[in-house]
Amino acid sequence: MTTIRSEVELAAARAIASRTEDLFRKSGALKEGHFLLKSGKHSERYLEKFLVLQDPAATSELCAFWAARHRAPDGTPLVDVVAGPTTGGVVLAFETARQLGVRGIFAEEVKDPDGTWRREFRRGFTIAPGERVLLVDDILTTGGSLLAMLPAVEELGGEIVTCAVLADRSGGLASLSSPKTGRSYPLRPLWQLQLPTYEPGPDTCPACAAGIPLH
Repeated sequence: MTTIRSEVELAAARAIASRTEDLFRKSGALKEGHFLLKSGKHSERYLEKFLVLQDPAATSELCAFWAARHRAPDGTPLVDVVAGPTTGGVVLAFETARQLGVRGIFAEEVKDPDGTWRREFRRGFTIAPGERVLLVDDILTTGGSLLAMLPAVEELGGEIVTCAVLADRSGGLASLSSPKTGRSYPLRPLWQLQLPTYEPGPDTCPACAAGIPLH
């Protein structure tokens, strides 16, 4: 029975990954060239998630995959709140929360007096101690945005159930451990692919060496 269930789950995951890739490709979100990523690294391919998120039907379909994974057989939500980082996570948290019938909130970047950046829930958003939290985000490269979300949830006493992303472009190499507590959290992408990244410079980045303009 367990083997059969595992095979069914794997088949479902493959179908979801295929559909997610299809939506990205149809929207033109998978681009080729020479790109500067938020991490500071360079890449020859880039996922422009907002070309997908501009389509309400596509966004709703992608969020439905997350909602289905966090709903009991009787329809009861298995989380109490869905949270995401600005900016793409705002749209995704709202739509996933709407489908589950729970709250959808987001955390913003805040600069401390010492110059360090962190994520903080503002605008009256809060998480009650013990509330089950689903973290969602768009594209994972190094995991920086979600890593910054973990302490923000932990400080309020929330229980992180899953960290979900549309696409993991690290090829499964990224992991999520809280920089504050060291606790590891499960990462579940809808679509996993490997898009190599490079340190800037002609000695490390092929596009830099070829003189391709940086976007």
